[in-house]
Amino acid sequence: MYGHIKELEEKIKIESLKLQDIRTEIAKAIIGQKYMLDRLIIGLLTGGHILLEGLPGLAKTLSVSSLARSIKADFKRVQFTPDMLPADLIGTNVFNPKDGSFSPKKGPVFTNIILADEINRAPAKVQSALLEVMQEKQVSLGGKTYPLDKPFLVLATQNPIEQEGTYPLPEAQVDRFMMKLKVSYPSKIEEREILDRITAFSQESPVRPMITLDEILNISALVNDVYVDGKIKDYIVDLIDATRNPGAYGLEKLAPLIEIGASPRATITLAIAAKGYAFLQGRGFVSPQDIKVIAPDVLRHRVIISYEAEAEEQTSDDIVQAVLSEIPVP
Repeated sequence: MYGHIKELEEKIKIESLKLQDIRTEIAKAIIGQKYMLDRLIIGLLTGGHILLEGLPGLAKTLSVSSLARSIKADFKRVQFTPDMLPADLIGTNVFNPKDGSFSPKKGPVFTNIILADEINRAPAKVQSALLEVMQEKQVSLGGKTYPLDKPFLVLATQNPIEQEGTYPLPEAQVDRFMMKLKVSYPSKIEEREILDRITAFSQESPVRPMITLDEILNISALVNDVYVDGKIKDYIVDLIDATRNPGAYGLEKLAPLIEIGASPRATITLAIAAKGYAFLQGRGFVSPQDIKVIAPDVLRHRVIISYEAEAEEQTSDDIVQAVLSEIPVP
């Protein structure tokens, strides 16, 4: 096993150079936001959809579009609005009066990467249509099923739900996102650099495609080969189970704060996301630290807090951190 891991890490070193090219290109448009960009790359390599939440002006949309432009892949951006219809997303069947037949007019989801901008501004019927796309990676039109091309990735942005004119996403749909990222303000140094770049006379060259779809699929196969030890798997299961049965792990104080614990999908997703994170670190195996770093992004939208937690101003992030701090590391 050790020899296999060493061989895998040699391959990772070679392939990671391609990812560095992507980072270099994206840096032409984005300053800072390393946390967000690394998670977007993990989603790309593992096929996991990602939800970005943050206030306007934090470069969420620009980050996603820059990542898409750095790849030789089909990319579409959809601005979600309250008057949007499912047909605006998945397409519809168009009647041909000449021969009385119907032909499909495919919507923007027929792509490799789709940016669902301000996803929480669309009504429930649109979210329902997107749910099948995210889970099954296929579209049903007029009784026929059309599979989507590989890779297929939904990268969605949303402003905080408390803002006017937004709809809370259904829990079943939120659970389909591999990670939910909290996008924060840039540092003062980064913001000054942003200002210098914007006010400069010379503009940066646009982001260029640096990697092909085949190369992405090959790297994804390497990520899938990253080794996860049995003890790490037990650790993941313990973390997830602790969100459902905190009392069994000496976390009785968390029991009244948790309405619903993480789903079994969280167990699978946490392992996959940890593989992607380990790959970015140049390793062929997952460590406990990988789990601790990536777990908040995987679990924050899957642990539903109670009214008591809201009254005590506790967030799902607080609960996840409490679980991570108490469950023994293998």
